[in-house]
Amino acid sequence: MPNQPYVLISDREDPPVDAGGLKCALRRMSGGVSIITAGEGEERTGATVTSATALSIEPPCMLVSLNRSSSTWPAVARAGHFCVNILGHTHEMLANQFAGRGGLRGAERYRGAEWTQLISGAPVLHDAAAAIDCEVEEAIERHSHVIVLGRVVGICIGNGGSLVYRDGRYLAFAE
Repeated sequence: MPNQPYVLISDREDPPVDAGGLKCALRRMSGGVSIITAGEGEERTGATVTSATALSIEPPCMLVSLNRSSSTWPAVARAGHFCVNILGHTHEMLANQFAGRGGLRGAERYRGAEWTQLISGAPVLHDAAAAIDCEVEEAIERHSHVIVLGRVVGICIGNGGSLVYRDGRYLAFAE
C-alpha cells in the first residue's frame, strides 16, 4: 500500500507476529501505572504494572495480569490478596523500584515510602492516588502470565494526578 502512515510488521504472507512487534505496538498506548502488592512482613513483594483494570463495577472486581515467573504471582497466590496501588506523579522512584530497577527484591522494594493495610492485609501505599484492596477470586494461567481476578474489599482515594507510562517513559497526568 503506497503512502501508508504506519509500518506493517506482518501480514498473511510473513511469519507470525513476534513479541518485539507486539511490544512496539503496545508502547504507543499510554497506561496508568500501579504497583501490585501482596504478602506481609518479609514475605511481601510487588510489581509495577500497567495491566490493572476494573473487570466489573457491579460487583466490584479488578483484573491484573502478572508474569508467572515473577516473585509477585506466588506471593499473591499464597496470601490470597493483592492491592492495586495507583501511583501519583511523585511516585516515579517507587515505580522503578517495583519494576526491579536497582536490583531491589521482595520487601526491600518497600523502602522510601509509608505503607499501611486495609481489609485484606495487602500493603497499601499511604499516599497513593488511589488504592484498591482485593481478595483473590480466581486465577487463570495463560502462556507467560496469570490473569488474577480480585473481589474489591476496600478502597482509598488520595489526591493529585496519576502517573502514566508510554514509549518507555513515565509521564505525569495532572488534574
